[in-house]
Amino acid sequence: MGLIRYIGKKAVIYLATFFVAVTLNWAIPRFMPGNPIGILLSRFATLPESAEVMYSYFTQAFGLDKPLYEQYINFWRALLNGDLGVSIYLYPQKVRDIVLEALPYDIVLIVPAVIVSWIVGNWLGALASTNRRLDNILMPIFYFLTASPYFWMAIVLAWVFTVTIPIFPPSGAYSPGISPSLSLSFIVDFLKHWILPFLSLLLVMLGGWAIGMRNMIIYELESNYSRYMEALGAPNRLILRYAFRNAMLPQITGLALQIGLAVAGAITTEIVFSYPGLGYLMLQAIQNQDYFLMQGAFLVIVIMVLISNFVIDIVYAIVDPRVRYTYTGETG
Repeated sequence: MGLIRYIGKKAVIYLATFFVAVTLNWAIPRFMPGNPIGILLSRFATLPESAEVMYSYFTQAFGLDKPLYEQYINFWRALLNGDLGVSIYLYPQKVRDIVLEALPYDIVLIVPAVIVSWIVGNWLGALASTNRRLDNILMPIFYFLTASPYFWMAIVLAWVFTVTIPIFPPSGAYSPGISPSLSLSFIVDFLKHWILPFLSLLLVMLGGWAIGMRNMIIYELESNYSRYMEALGAPNRLILRYAFRNAMLPQITGLALQIGLAVAGAITTEIVFSYPGLGYLMLQAIQNQDYFLMQGAFLVIVIMVLISNFVIDIVYAIVDPRVRYTYTGETG
């Protein structure tokens, strides 16, 4: 019963967060300088006398002639019906179709990078905490990796492996002239384009996980219960097992935060490699002041981050009952 109440309270908090985030996402583009309809018309060859007519037509078609409060109400009404509007930049394509086409690229890039970096980083951090010589070798590397910006790591990898040692292709998700399919040739080509964006995310995140796990295990080994178990003659392996389990709890919490950071990092990484995910899509939308495409791409990012954080919160409450007791006063 306590877990159900905990989930209910968390759901309310996340729904409120979703409402505020989406509202800000709707408002910020509309206060940017510039004119999206003007950018759209610049791509058409029109006579001067017809330009004003087309401008008026597109302004009304996109609902930008209405007061802001009415645009806001219409936005939520359309959103609740699953309608994200029509893209100004890629007119007349629907935003929903554009976002759904880009979303799989983000999933296959971000999810493996977060999971692999979390597993490998925690493992390396645990090794470093119990081996002084290995710790002296690995810690400078970990600090260097975690201090590296995502875009800088992407640029370095691109320079090394596409220019200096041209092993991997420099941009895109697959080679021109190849159609996406489940064929072996396409999968191999896709992986060649995927590996550098993946590594740029993995390496930066791995350093942070390793440092966190190493420090937490050292802290746990210095705690009273570890000293007490040592005084009772408990084997070091058993003490390390308890220290590792307790050190994992903050790492689980950090996993929820890391997903949000990984999404932000993926945006800059995709821009460097022209990888056709939501990050690269948002850059195109911002450059062309496409309100609706910005809203759609950011909406998916918000949903991804909130859902992943919500799942981690529930997992954490199951692993550590003290968390849900803090919220509900119940242990059941």
